[in-house]
Amino acid sequence: MNVVKVEFCGEWYSIEEPGDFFVGREGDLAIDDNPYLHRQFLRIYADHEMWWLGNVGNLLAATVSDGTGSVQAWLASGARLPLVFPTMHVMFSAGSTTYDFTIHTDEQYFSMSPFASSTTTSTTIMPVTLTATQKQLILSLAENILTQAVPGRGEVPSSADAAARLGWSMTTFNRKLDNVCDKLDKIGVSGLRGGKGKLANNRRARLVEYSLATHLVSVEDLPLLEWKRGSDDAD
Repeated sequence: MNVVKVEFCGEWYSIEEPGDFFVGREGDLAIDDNPYLHRQFLRIYADHEMWWLGNVGNLLAATVSDGTGSVQAWLASGARLPLVFPTMHVMFSAGSTTYDFTIHTDEQYFSMSPFASSTTTSTTIMPVTLTATQKQLILSLAENILTQAVPGRGEVPSSADAAARLGWSMTTFNRKLDNVCDKLDKIGVSGLRGGKGKLANNRRARLVEYSLATHLVSVEDLPLLEWKRGSDDAD
């Protein structure tokens, strides 16, 4: 089996079979001393002649996507995913901080088109149309991560700070956030609702993870933050 390489904040780590490479507050890749982060959260290891990414934490989940953003999976506690693409991006949030790293392999078991059918472990990008203000909302939450000089970690602002960035009232911000989360939930995006109509508590972080993993927004969209600030259209 080929060597797997992990890239985080400009640093590279090589993993050889059988692996057992741990990511977390401690471990082979000590991400941060963030108390909200598990001591050991993610595990990269070899099993049945394949490389796997497993979630060994008991609270946090991770968003995993292929290099193109065409395939996105939500890796919940106790779940695992095979590393079937040559590049896989991993994002997760602990408290108000969002982290990301990249896994590189020489394997490519299959490729996906942007609108291929989904499986039980992954979600392909489905057609979704966002209004200008819905995109502004996502950008206000993702701005710190999109503008970081070296990818690796960034802060997701509070709803109050994001609303102030846009010049919106909290009522307007929360309504638009509800609508965006509801729209994505209806196309099968996990983690934006807590079940039976209740919105998930960490939906802002999950919304950022999904939007960046699937390229729903990018750094090229940031000028939209300055467009018609304070708009209160119904969406």
